[in-house]
Amino acid sequence: MAAALVIGAGCTTPPDWIERTLVTVDVTGTWYGASSVRLGTAYPAFWLIELQQEGPKAKGSTRVRIGPDSMEQSGPIEGTISGDVFTFRQTNGPVTGELTVSGDKMTGEILQPFRFPIVLRRVESPSPPDSRRQ
Repeated sequence: MAAALVIGAGCTTPPDWIERTLVTVDVTGTWYGASSVRLGTAYPAFWLIELQQEGPKAKGSTRVRIGPDSMEQSGPIEGTISGDVFTFRQTNGPVTGELTVSGDKMTGEILQPFRFPIVLRRVESPSPPDSRRQ
């Protein structure tokens, strides 16, 4: 009986494996949000991420405006979707992120090179509002 239990236990696949390989969300679209970035002083950062998803992979671009002078950074990004988590990196810079997707909302953290929380929402227009009006 003990041998049957040992053999049977080796034949099961843990649910974590299934969850890691399953794609349950679609990140295609334009996402916009704001966060706070500390550059000596805390400044608002306005994010625009445009994505095109194919299976568990996504490619696109990101643009961020930081601070009262609207310093802007942008670049291409690529990432993967596992379950409801989108993990990405900027291919020409230091930005990485891990965001949980729920419908038209993504929440998580971005590293640039500091770790900070962010909330993004899928929007219709690819043009973000002017950061000076917010």
